[in-house]
Amino acid sequence: MNVNAAIAAVAALAGLCTGVIAMLAFRWSEREQAKPTRSSLHTDAVLPPGVDTVLSVLRSSAVVLDEADAVVKASSAAYALGLVRGGKLAVEPMLAMARDTRRDGEIRQIELDLPRRGTGRGGDALAVSARVAPLGSRLVLLLVEDLTEARRIEAVRRDFVANVSHELKTPVGALSLLSEAVMDASDDPEAVTRFAGRMQVEATRLTSLVQELIDLSRVQNDDPLEDAEPVRVDELVAEAIDRCRHQAGTKQITMATGGTADLHVWGNRGQLAAALGNLVENAVNYSPARTRVGIAARRIPATGGDLIEIAVTDQGIGISEKDRERIFERFYRVDPARSRQTGGTGLGLAIVKHVAASHGGEVTVWSAEGQGSTFTLRLPEAGAARDRDRSRSRTGESSESYDTGDLDGEDHGRPYETFTNEPLSAPEVLP
Repeated sequence: MNVNAAIAAVAALAGLCTGVIAMLAFRWSEREQAKPTRSSLHTDAVLPPGVDTVLSVLRSSAVVLDEADAVVKASSAAYALGLVRGGKLAVEPMLAMARDTRRDGEIRQIELDLPRRGTGRGGDALAVSARVAPLGSRLVLLLVEDLTEARRIEAVRRDFVANVSHELKTPVGALSLLSEAVMDASDDPEAVTRFAGRMQVEATRLTSLVQELIDLSRVQNDDPLEDAEPVRVDELVAEAIDRCRHQAGTKQITMATGGTADLHVWGNRGQLAAALGNLVENAVNYSPARTRVGIAARRIPATGGDLIEIAVTDQGIGISEKDRERIFERFYRVDPARSRQTGGTGLGLAIVKHVAASHGGEVTVWSAEGQGSTFTLRLPEAGAARDRDRSRSRTGESSESYDTGDLDGEDHGRPYETFTNEPLSAPEVLP
């Protein structure tokens, strides 16, 4: 009997322990479910009705603070910007502004530069605009807008306007002075003729600058594939050579063509001709007299369709490594003094870059000081590009979103050494 009683007591004790353990496990599970997440640090019950839904669709980073400065709600964008860390608002100026708003109920706004997450460098700062407003009687809402990209675009616009103003001022000022000189030398026919010639040079330079500004605006704003068509590469090369025939003849520069014949690209003929023409014109303008400029095209295999590669090679002075990183920027010149002698505006290569990108391709440069330069324009071949364009049109995708990441991974070394060492096949030589 005592044994049975002992067994019953042990069983009752085991049951009691099991019940206690089950209850503790249930409590622990409830606490784990109630723990804060990245999007909700407290239960949604503390937020006014509908606020959670509104915050989820806002483009701005949103943070809701309670009376103890604890984060009640934070959007994923707020975490991405590094605003919230460890359940607290990590930006002290924003926290101080939130406390002031909680005290007096006044809406406040401030603009700050924040370091990017993981860096402390000033050059990597994020420009943000923060706005704080009361939310109910106990909560404060913080909305943060990332202004970094807008600031960058504004800086580019300011630089562009300043550069355009400077470039226009030079020929306009020269024309004004030359016109005064012509008036003062009205009784000297030789002086009038000399000044009139200079006026023509400055007027031509001004016309070229205005035209390239128009071209740059057009390639940036227009969709080149709206009026796309198969374009023969041979015709583009012939047109580029004809455009530079006079300058090449004046400097006794030999122009030679070679590579694969009967290639086609898909795109806007006018923009492609302007891009290749700019590359050839630069090669002629920056080459010494009695040298050679070569243009050759070939087909190269690539994932998603073959590419057409057009290379323009010269025997000029070359481009230094530090300048090669910036030559495609607007108005950037390797040698400003030489550019003024050749009439360059600093926009030609920027136009080439935009045309290549809008057609789903790229432009690269190889250069060595004292050996010359090779500019390579890569574009999708007509068949593959046309099929992709039509496919994207059917699915509603932008025709400018070609993936340029499938370009071949070869280095961009001088691809056509035959331009300088051996004669090209089917050469065209200008006198």
